[in-house]
Amino acid sequence: MNIKTIVCAALTASLLTGCVCEKCEKGECHNRQAHLLAAAKVSKHDAEKTALAKAPNGTIKEAELEKEHGKLIWSFDIATPDSKDITEVNVDAVTGEVVAVQKESAESEAKEAGAEKKEKKGGDKGDKD
Repeated sequence: MNIKTIVCAALTASLLTGCVCEKCEKGECHNRQAHLLAAAKVSKHDAEKTALAKAPNGTIKEAELEKEHGKLIWSFDIATPDSKDITEVNVDAVTGEVVAVQKESAESEAKEAGAEKKEKKGGDKGDKD
């Protein structure tokens, strides 16, 4: 095995275990989503199936891959026909386990969306901790 092969293998392994881009850690990376996708071991499709099991008859309104509290998660906002509330289900993108299920009112969901939009305009500063 030559040195190029070893270096390439090491770089690939580090990408799969988390974002190694220094700009991502500062919230300045243009490839953040690509880095997160590379680190995810659970596909969006599989995570959706897991999330929908927690909200029967639900419809996914929004899906996002993000780092939250140091964990890489798939976050799904799910609407159900019998309620105005949104069920947020977070699925660990590495293990596939459900890490949180939370009911949110339509009003609180709208406030959260507005706050996120404002935060993105100001620049994403990394993980939500």
